Amino acid sequence: MVLSEAEKIFFAERLLRLPLPKSLDELANQIVCGDAFAIFPELPKRFVDLLILDPPYNLTKKFGGETFREMTLAEYEKWFESWFPKLVPVLKPTATIYVCGDWKSSAALHRVLERHVIVRNRITWEREKGRGAKSNWKNASEDIWFCTVSDDIYFNVEAVKLKRRVIAPYKENGLPKDWEETHEGDFRLTHPSNLWTDLTVPFWSMPENTDHPTQKPEKLVAKLILASSRPNDLVFDPFLGSGTTAAVAKKLGRKFLGVEIDETYACWAAKRVELAGYEKNIQGYSGGVFWERNSLNFQERELKEDSSAQPALFEPHTPYKVHSRQKK
Repeated sequence: MVLSEAEKIFFAERLLRLPLPKSLDELANQIVCGDAFAIFPELPKRFVDLLILDPPYNLTKKFGGETFREMTLAEYEKWFESWFPKLVPVLKPTATIYVCGDWKSSAALHRVLERHVIVRNRITWEREKGRGAKSNWKNASEDIWFCTVSDDIYFNVEAVKLKRRVIAPYKENGLPKDWEETHEGDFRLTHPSNLWTDLTVPFWSMPENTDHPTQKPEKLVAKLILASSRPNDLVFDPFLGSGTTAAVAKKLGRKFLGVEIDETYACWAAKRVELAGYEKNIQGYSGGVFWERNSLNFQERELKEDSSAQPALFEPHTPYKVHSRQKK
């Protein structure tokens, strides 16, 4: 996916900035360009159904015009503690929280979270990309902490089952046992665990790929949204990056609010939201179920897409048709 200069100018005008509107209706389905820590106090109370937090990991990394610098684990814990409690008042009593981290930051995140919310599980997902190491184990996993505000929670396990190929099809009385025979092959729907090995980190030929250095897969975010929110619920992501949470929320019929400090990434997010209005496909999710990795040929896809297309809203012969208001 590309973002032209004309698109950046166009979408920059659509971004919200401080001061924020007071009405929740005016905040829904919007992207705010600004410092999340300055925006937190301006937000309404108890309006978020699902909070997806993907803060900078405890690594020195450049994000557009901003650089996050590595600190000690104790300092990182103190940094997280300095702002996470300010988010709790925006959550509904029934809200769910997911917080992303790597092995260096995960322990600090856990300690802070358990002081303020109910920690229910830790999801570990495999990143199949990454460089090997000569004197250490290859770093190929990340964590997501699953938390809730209270015991009054919503979790839709049926929405996040994983469809796997059956390697040893066992039959009982001549009939498949816990699996089904289809024209696509032999498959079993399995309950989701806290170990995810079916994700693909976005790369250059995937339509969802952007220039953001730590972009999460749409499939990952779709699992969080489908498991822990209902249609029309509001999903909040205060570290929106290039807009994965906002785009997936729109594709799945949820409202969203995103905050991103870097204007270019915020424009990426706005473009992806615009495209999500009619391009609903999520790679790895088809027919109402999630599929294991490397099963694209078996999936019944409702939408055919050209994975080599690079959408640009203002270029001629674009594979996408975005209807926007033109200035006169």
